[in-house]
Amino acid sequence: MSSDPRFPIGKFTWDGDASPAARAALIAEIEAFPAAFRDAVRGLSDAQLDTPYRDGGWTVRQVVHHVPDSHMNAFIRFKLALTEDTPTIKPYDEARWAELPDVAATPPEVSLAMLDALHRRWVALLRAMTPADFARSFVHPESKRTMTLDQTLALYAWHGKHHLEHVRRV
Repeated sequence: MSSDPRFPIGKFTWDGDASPAARAALIAEIEAFPAAFRDAVRGLSDAQLDTPYRDGGWTVRQVVHHVPDSHMNAFIRFKLALTEDTPTIKPYDEARWAELPDVAATPPEVSLAMLDALHRRWVALLRAMTPADFARSFVHPESKRTMTLDQTLALYAWHGKHHLEHVRRV
């Protein structure tokens, strides 16, 4: 754990392990995440949902809606990388998305249900992928980095745990 409230589990790092066992463990984390996230949100009052997880940070409500937005973009990035040769993905302004009116107006349950369904589809795709599929990549135009799907799998397993800890800290 980290003392930095922005990164309560530490910043993302990837050890480069692309073994079948490492992949299986990361896929299992992605599969289990929606239930763990739902459990962390269950029973929170509106006041708790509207509490920022840190000074200057998003509210829990914003985090609940951000996670499926982010993971939906990840799912699309996987599909692009699997169907195109090293595509340049479309980034999005996650901070501005968190401020859009649907975030305040939509009950958290809607995004939790969306996360459940999205992860079922994503895990089905991940389990069908070959080692060559995981070696495919895309270009992120903001960082100007090429990312493999192995690295992206690790990033989004970390991303779920990262935001789960934000919610738990509230």
